[in-house]
Amino acid sequence: MMCAMRFLAATFLAIAIAGCAGTGANSPSASPLPTSTAGGTTAASATSGTPTMTALSCAAPAAALVELTEGPYYKANPPQNANLRTASVAGTPLTLTGYVVTTSCQPIANARLDFWQADGNGNYDNSGYTLRGWQLTDANGAYRLETVIPGLYPGRTEHIHFKVTVNGKTYTSQLFFPGVAQNEGDSIYSSQMLVKLNTATSPVTGTFTLVVKA
Repeated sequence: MMCAMRFLAATFLAIAIAGCAGTGANSPSASPLPTSTAGGTTAASATSGTPTMTALSCAAPAAALVELTEGPYYKANPPQNANLRTASVAGTPLTLTGYVVTTSCQPIANARLDFWQADGNGNYDNSGYTLRGWQLTDANGAYRLETVIPGLYPGRTEHIHFKVTVNGKTYTSQLFFPGVAQNEGDSIYSSQMLVKLNTATSPVTGTFTLVVKA
């Protein structure tokens, strides 16, 4: 009799522990971490809500980026920050990813990227460092920027300014967005600097590979 009671107690305890393990669909679980795959691609689980890093696609010799003016709103010494998007910043959320490579399509690690831009209303923060920051590419030459789609202001189409520094050499240019009516009327606009955009995702995702003569 005593053995039977001990068996029942042990069985009940095992069931209770299994129930606390939270194996049901509504039980909380940690989001999977991004993983590195072949070709320097950084991927995340489809259920994590993290946009997937697009694989590096580059055909040598690749055309170097078009250098464009830095404009009047560049501000030196921004903070190191790859996430420029905050709750108070106006604009459609955008995750921009890509690589920095040579004209022979070799990824460049530790390239410095400085980004600055207007918010969704076309306004720059000239007193602080909102929507301004720099980052370094990873071991695969990849970068990732969390920001917003910039707005229009007189004389300019939507654009993001950037500088990329490799081996002490700095290249300055701007990124543009497809389908914007003001592109053709902008004297600085270059179709070679168009971001590949996917507006079906949330946040909107964009990709661009920066090719430098390094």
